[in-house]
Amino acid sequence: MMPVSVRFICTLASPLLAGFLLVTLAVGQAAEPSRPNIVFILADDLGWTDLGCQGSKYYETPNIDRLAAAGMRFTDGYTCGPNCQPTRAALMSGQYAPRTGVYTVGATSRFDTNSRPLVPVENAEGLATEKITIAESLKKAGYATGMFGKWHLGNGRSQHPLDQGFDEAIVSMGRHFNFDTNPKVEVPEGAYLADFLTDKAVDFLERHKAEPFFLYLPHFGVHAPHEAKQELIARFKDKPPAGGHRDPTYAAMIASVDESVGRVLAKLEALKLTENTLVIFSSDNGGVGGYQAAGIPKAGGITDNAPLRGGKGMLYEGGVRAAYIFVWKGRIQPGAICHEPILSVDLYPTLLELTGAKPPPDYPLDGTSYLSLLKSGGEGKLPRDAIYWHFPGYLGAGADDWRTTPAGAIRVGDYKLLEFFEDGHVELYNLKDDLSQQHDLAKSQPEKTKELHDKLVAWRTSIDAPMPAKREPGQVSPAKNKAKNKAKKGAKKKAEATE
Repeated sequence: MMPVSVRFICTLASPLLAGFLLVTLAVGQAAEPSRPNIVFILADDLGWTDLGCQGSKYYETPNIDRLAAAGMRFTDGYTCGPNCQPTRAALMSGQYAPRTGVYTVGATSRFDTNSRPLVPVENAEGLATEKITIAESLKKAGYATGMFGKWHLGNGRSQHPLDQGFDEAIVSMGRHFNFDTNPKVEVPEGAYLADFLTDKAVDFLERHKAEPFFLYLPHFGVHAPHEAKQELIARFKDKPPAGGHRDPTYAAMIASVDESVGRVLAKLEALKLTENTLVIFSSDNGGVGGYQAAGIPKAGGITDNAPLRGGKGMLYEGGVRAAYIFVWKGRIQPGAICHEPILSVDLYPTLLELTGAKPPPDYPLDGTSYLSLLKSGGEGKLPRDAIYWHFPGYLGAGADDWRTTPAGAIRVGDYKLLEFFEDGHVELYNLKDDLSQQHDLAKSQPEKTKELHDKLVAWRTSIDAPMPAKREPGQVSPAKNKAKNKAKKGAKKKAEATE
């Protein structure tokens, strides 16, 4: 297991982004811009320890490391889903999964669950058009909005980001070379997707430098299929593995995302926009790995999330804890570290408060703004007592093996409780003392267990969260027929297998 200090602070090693560190001692005291720009860069499947500033001794992320040194890093940042789609729905809508109906990726027919005791809740495969996205709210407030990358919230015209608040949008995912785009645009021969998306992003910055903008850059990297530029793979081929990080191609994919971050920051510097731009970097879920140590022998892996337990597709820490880094020159204290838990639904209210945009009327937002933490150097507490997860489905890991069965979770303070719906058993962990979740306290601390479980049940009731139904003898899920029809058309892509 990789020794990782959650208080590790990355150091600055290059003058390229030195401007991000040239702040006065009076951080946050100057008059604040009324409508600061926002750049949100989201990696795909990047594990919590897959960055140098998060402890990796194998992967090389100099630009992201400098980003962390120039701003604030949250050690206890979470995603609302254990895989891609529910997290993206939460980020864009500001709502927990029971409100959006987006719990997982694709239909429940992706896995044959007919041998299991519960019938999973039907999953919405895109974000409903009546949801008001953060892009729509910022656009209404006068922001230019652009999105380039993996949308994953519906492919139909009504669900395309161009119809969900973005002035400009190019969607692409599924392959890193020879990729398609929606809408169709010209792609240079041999282009690598991360580079192509970054080209579009920096062009957007150039064209909108004179007005407030919201740039959303959700990379498809480092999601499978694992493909990278040969010159970057060569950099890692002879590098010794470290702490479970070992794959040269995956390392090269991370390096490409890191190059993208460097290019975006350099463009902001060249345009003299760093003092009026909040830059955010995060991931949509945990890394693909850590399964064998979590007791799932059939699941493969490309990385390791240790010391966290498990990986993508699980409600243990390895599946839902992600890097969160924020930089705003002169406003956020360089090198700051915050240990207050935050999660995907908090982004929406944070950006509303930051920009002065009005919340949508009669539209519930489930998160809490953490702008006060960004301004205080990470000091203070948010005005809430718990954060929640609800996953009423199954995620497979091979023949009759599962990354997760239907489950829910709650975190209150240092404690996290998981409830598994098939048999109703619960597990309780003190994350401060047991980050790896190896010591279940449910039996030794029954009062704390009951306290958290009661809160979780009450939250499900308050938000009308649907629960999986008990499977009757001989009952076959209707979705099974859909799965058979899909199988006749051909095997699923490798990229879909790890969702």
